[in-house]
Amino acid sequence: MADSQYGAPNILLIDDDASVVFSTSTILRGAGFTDIDTLTDSREVMKFLAVNKVGVLVLDLFMPHISGEKLIPQIRMQHPDLPIIVMTASNEVEKAVFCMKHGAFDFLVKPIDENRFLTTVKKALELRSLRQQVDDLKRSLLTGRLENESAFSAIVTKSQKMRALFQYMTSVASSSEPVMITGETGVGKELIARALHLASGRTGDMIAINIAGLDDALFSDTLFGHKKGAFSGANQKRQGMISRAKGGTLFLDEVGDLDPQSQVKLLRLLQERIYYQLGGDVPMLSDAHILCATNQNLRKLMEAGRFRADLYFRLSVHEVEVLPLRERSEDIPLLTNHFLEMAANSLDKPIPTPPPELYTLLASYHFPGNIRELRSMIFDAVARHKSGMLSMERFKTLIHDRSGNTTDHGGVTKEGVSEGFDSFSSTLPTLKEVEERLIKEALQRAKGNQGIAAGFLGISRQALNQRLKKKRQE
Repeated sequence: MADSQYGAPNILLIDDDASVVFSTSTILRGAGFTDIDTLTDSREVMKFLAVNKVGVLVLDLFMPHISGEKLIPQIRMQHPDLPIIVMTASNEVEKAVFCMKHGAFDFLVKPIDENRFLTTVKKALELRSLRQQVDDLKRSLLTGRLENESAFSAIVTKSQKMRALFQYMTSVASSSEPVMITGETGVGKELIARALHLASGRTGDMIAINIAGLDDALFSDTLFGHKKGAFSGANQKRQGMISRAKGGTLFLDEVGDLDPQSQVKLLRLLQERIYYQLGGDVPMLSDAHILCATNQNLRKLMEAGRFRADLYFRLSVHEVEVLPLRERSEDIPLLTNHFLEMAANSLDKPIPTPPPELYTLLASYHFPGNIRELRSMIFDAVARHKSGMLSMERFKTLIHDRSGNTTDHGGVTKEGVSEGFDSFSSTLPTLKEVEERLIKEALQRAKGNQGIAAGFLGISRQALNQRLKKKRQE
């Protein structure tokens, strides 16, 4: 059974009065709920629940055969996480107390107030979704296994921090609430979005839109589509991305670049799940799950007045922060070998053999472009490769050129040597002391590899070896 737009499998209405069932389901469908089942015979309830996944149950209290009062304890015993909304013509306090005592989520009196009814259903579904997320997270943390391992197969990693992130992603994947994916450029945010989509089990496609560079008119046309004749040049109707994502996932990349007017439209879509095609006056319902990604600090944009606070909090119900490559350096050998194979296959070449010290060299670099930068390095090196062992010269050149005059975070730099010393000290270190500190730091970063350390220092390996030998003789 397909997930509804609110993240629950479906809503089950139980009432012996067929007209009540019809009117209630009409109210729900008008509000955008699509998966609704109905029963008019209370004897079928337990059988139905045994074979169907239900998100929330709306139950009449007074029915022939089996009353709602008798059903509630049975349902709670076998399905303790299922929210039950009681709907009855009785306004007796004792009945309400009985129902709430036995686990009913809420008690509504007929004729129902439509707004209160819809609000109660939404809250019940949110509660069910939250309980499911907590259960999934507990299970994955206790077992160390992922519910849907194959959803993450495209992400190359052995990092425990990444595995922990996957566990969290598994627990929120089926939620109807938006997920915000943050991280530096090149960390693989779209891969993370794809994994969330696969883990959700949604049957529709994942449709991706890069918002960067889209003004409000283009954003609206891309997202919502247009009717024929909606504007000059609209010679035929166009389906919007939100429609193409029906039953699936809509991924909005670079959401921090969203135009202020477009921010209002996105907020309305999230709140109401209703949109209009350009030139159209018929409301259309959306059941797509919204994922967003950005490499910008949205809180700072919000404080600067460039991003709406209400949209920020609506988009950030669930947040997935993707680690930069420098914080998962144990993945560098895995990723290097993965890209070597990928590059060799795409260039129709044999897979080159990487020298062991290549991994040490790469691990010493801070990779501002993250995995995307590593991939481009590997592809460039394989394109230049002729035969035998893969040359390290291209990697050394690129790392030297891109590192410029700075190191990765802190430490001594080529400019501003005082960063490595106490600027308030009354004396400066001697040249000999500076040299010793630089050599020690270079060897630590190179994990003892003298060739790599010499490259950091801008000298030959022989020159470094002579300095080390001289120091040992002192």
